[in-house]
Amino acid sequence: MDTPVRRPAIRAVSFDDVAAALARLIPIALPPTRAAETGASPKVADFLLAWWNGGDNGHFPVLHLCNLDETIAEDMLTILAYLAQNPVIYADQWGYRDTMAEIYSRYRNE
Repeated sequence: MDTPVRRPAIRAVSFDDVAAALARLIPIALPPTRAAETGASPKVADFLLAWWNGGDNGHFPVLHLCNLDETIAEDMLTILAYLAQNPVIYADQWGYRDTMAEIYSRYRNE
């Protein structure tokens, strides 16, 4: 079997790129009020919660990527590319532990 080739697009994603993507995704998943939620809000929450703990929080349907604004999908892909090159790392590495608990509370603990 051939040795896998690492792709430049994946290698190019940095810790700071993920920080920027999270800074854009978190407010979509967790707007200030329920009334401010959009159709993208639960999909972004699904993505973040599946990353946090898919076994307990549910998985992220890949088809959601096709049903989101392309900039939102690109932010998700940025995170996935980073995860492809780094072992076990979660949103708390960027200071979002409490925020993830809040997203869980809003979308899974109803």
